[in-house]
Amino acid sequence: MKPTVLNEIQLTVGTYHFQLVGCNDQFRGSLTSTTVQEGVELIHIKLEGDSLQQPPAIELVWFHPGIDIQGSWYPSAYRSKRLRVDWEDGVVSKSTYSAPVFSLFNVLGSNRLTFAFSDALNSVALSAGVNEETATFRCGVKLFVEPIAPLSVYEATLRLDSREVPYYESLNDVQKWWATLPGYTPAVVPESAKLPMYSTWYSFHQQFTSEGIEQECRLAKQIGCEAVIVDDGWQTSDHTRGYAFCGDWEVCAEKIPDMRSHVASVHRMGLKYLLWYSVPFVGFKSRNWERFKTKMLKTVDSLQTGVLDPRYPDVRDFIIDLYETALTEWDLDGFKLDFIDSFVGTEETIYKIDSEMDYISIPEAVDCLMSNIIDRLRFIKPEVMIEFRQNYIGPLMRKYGNMFRAMDCPNDAIENRVRTLDIRLISGNTAVHSDMVMWHPHEMVESSALQIVNTLFSVPQLSVKLDGLPEEHLQMVRFWLTFWREHRDVLVDGRIMPQHPDFLFPLVIADTAAKRVVCAYGDVTVRPGGNPPELVLFVNGTLNSRLNVELEEDWGSRWLEVRDCKGQLVKKELVELNAGIHRLEIPPCGVAAVYE
Repeated sequence: MKPTVLNEIQLTVGTYHFQLVGCNDQFRGSLTSTTVQEGVELIHIKLEGDSLQQPPAIELVWFHPGIDIQGSWYPSAYRSKRLRVDWEDGVVSKSTYSAPVFSLFNVLGSNRLTFAFSDALNSVALSAGVNEETATFRCGVKLFVEPIAPLSVYEATLRLDSREVPYYESLNDVQKWWATLPGYTPAVVPESAKLPMYSTWYSFHQQFTSEGIEQECRLAKQIGCEAVIVDDGWQTSDHTRGYAFCGDWEVCAEKIPDMRSHVASVHRMGLKYLLWYSVPFVGFKSRNWERFKTKMLKTVDSLQTGVLDPRYPDVRDFIIDLYETALTEWDLDGFKLDFIDSFVGTEETIYKIDSEMDYISIPEAVDCLMSNIIDRLRFIKPEVMIEFRQNYIGPLMRKYGNMFRAMDCPNDAIENRVRTLDIRLISGNTAVHSDMVMWHPHEMVESSALQIVNTLFSVPQLSVKLDGLPEEHLQMVRFWLTFWREHRDVLVDGRIMPQHPDFLFPLVIADTAAKRVVCAYGDVTVRPGGNPPELVLFVNGTLNSRLNVELEEDWGSRWLEVRDCKGQLVKKELVELNAGIHRLEIPPCGVAAVYE
């Protein structure tokens, strides 16, 4: 019998009127609310059915006046911080893609409405779009946009924050809230995950040998790196950049004759060793293709690979056993686990029923897989490092991994800045890494420095052939990695305040009680804030030769020490810093230290 659609369930909280749309007589809903503090509300959704069943599409809808709102932010927005419209589809998040949070702000960076959802496992679509007729935002959270396992009860919570606070403070409170939810406790972050690393991807791609890696490791250690990530290529002699040979995960003896001995050599240099795996891929030309070809979510002909279906217990056991064996036999320190966002089914496989499967829901199966991976690896090595790549950077992924890296953006300093800061905004103490920085060896040293300076508020990863760089480039890298290590207490552990997301964060400030870093990435008036600590560092992240700094109050007599992008001292003088605008002469990608 066809379900009878019920009237909308409604709830009024303050100025908001909520409607729960889509419930029927077989799947009923209710709404309740809790006030956390002034401006912060929790809206609790409860759905109940008489039996286990696939729930209908349901949406929670409310409206917000379009007053003093000029931009929006969500984890997958990237360079487009524009306002959306109500006839656009919502932005989808799930465990392996993005995160369920959306923020509306004004041009001064003040929060106008930030809302987040507690269900980060299943696919939900968040929306906040302008209605043309009324200039109001139609806001919504659409549930069950992809099939999930049959259920009889579903509970989730919407968190709304309309406080007059900086947008980044509101987002930071969201990540704190997520971390308190059952099953969302973030993984422990070892100290080694928060130190600079060298990656082989852009520098070698698939063409390397153990000797070549070790040579770069020696140089990387000398300039300040503490780990190496060996990327794709160790498992195959094929150099076509596809994934046809993934799935057997046996070391290519032509490249690395003895993996354990090779890892030991790197360890003797004082570096940790992480190894790349494409988690779901079993290539067409692998031996394991025949074993698993009927247990795939899909095939990707352009990549010459299939995507394993984690709803099968033997698939999960196969994957986990690979990492356990590698960790123990080769004495690895961690893994770069790639393509987790490829665990996506087709119309045919999403609804697949097979007696060998122990899960119906793909997200639930992925959660089981990733939870077991981290638990079993951590049992062997408590400080094992697990790197995930944007876009799988949500609150559930924080419990599986302890390193989030920006999406690939080779030679693109601006994109690297935007991506790392976007991740930082909702990642708490999880180590956020830059995409591997690279540049042309004939690039001007100041332009090369842009690659590192734009990622100062993340853990640096390098992937450029160090033995082919000019000496002045090496001086620049050595200086900035030294600077980063000296000030990482504020750069990655301090309070971060990225300004103007609508203009791609042209000014970023981070501070502790004793130190403040002010980094300008555009030709803007730099306002470093009042009550200066004993040390303020002004970083010129542009190719101009000066910063225009506006002080709200007198800073008095202070020493000004200026260095160029290679760390060479340009000048040191005592200056009077009165309230008003000051022109600080700082070389491109240089830094000025202001102290008492």
